[in-house]
Amino acid sequence: MEKLIITAAISGAEVLKEHNPAVPYTVKEMVREAKSAYDAGASVIHLHVRRDDGTPTQDKARFKEVMDAILAEIPDVIIQPSTGGAVGMSNDERLQPTELRPEMATLDCGTLNFGGDEIFENTENTIKYFGDRMIELGIKPELEVFDKSMIEMALRLHKKGHIQKPMHFGFVMGVNGGIGGDIRDFAFLRGSIPSDATYSVAGIGRHEFTIAMLAIIDGGHVRVGFEDNVYVSKGVLAKSNGELVEKVVRLAREFGREIANPHEAREILGLKPKK
Repeated sequence: MEKLIITAAISGAEVLKEHNPAVPYTVKEMVREAKSAYDAGASVIHLHVRRDDGTPTQDKARFKEVMDAILAEIPDVIIQPSTGGAVGMSNDERLQPTELRPEMATLDCGTLNFGGDEIFENTENTIKYFGDRMIELGIKPELEVFDKSMIEMALRLHKKGHIQKPMHFGFVMGVNGGIGGDIRDFAFLRGSIPSDATYSVAGIGRHEFTIAMLAIIDGGHVRVGFEDNVYVSKGVLAKSNGELVEKVVRLAREFGREIANPHEAREILGLKPKK
């Protein structure tokens, strides 16, 4: 079984210090959390950025500031900017970090009801636009899917040339409006992707570690971090993103999975070696 790639989603766009004081906003805090995750075993940093007051932004200059600071501290880590941004942002606003030509970026494959009046909108034309941009810039997309229908969308747009193989999926499970976080839900998504595709799972809230365990056993990959869950166990706030990664590493060892370093993660994902 190939080594386990651990992605750390260190901040997200919605979670606040009110939820966990360790949630990073500033550049210094982002570096601290990225390094804590890397030192614990993460080879990919899934990145949203904030203003110093915690306001989410897709501003290219802010992404560059944060990415440069992280890479100065941990030069070989894979940084995966989010193009999801926040509800209400335009397509071009969301795509700003791709102008920095990162190795990877997320590509959301469908629209989702986040709750109340919040709709995370990704029309078919939006997905095509994002897919074409990533092909043009040589960026590998992580195809974020919140439900089975989004896998079907990705497969259809691959046939039309907007998404290239080999595909890498990100199953985001347990989000309001999306698929649940049970074993049957994992099996449903897992069984719906091509045999040459790779995948990572992100279980939201209480689903984080149970879904991670299923992926570890199955041979998939895992995402954890404050974006998805701020607790290391029931009622116990995580002190850092690194503490969440450490728990995944312990689970992986129980099931005989070795942890991929960034060089090995690049090989598994089909990325170019870091110079």
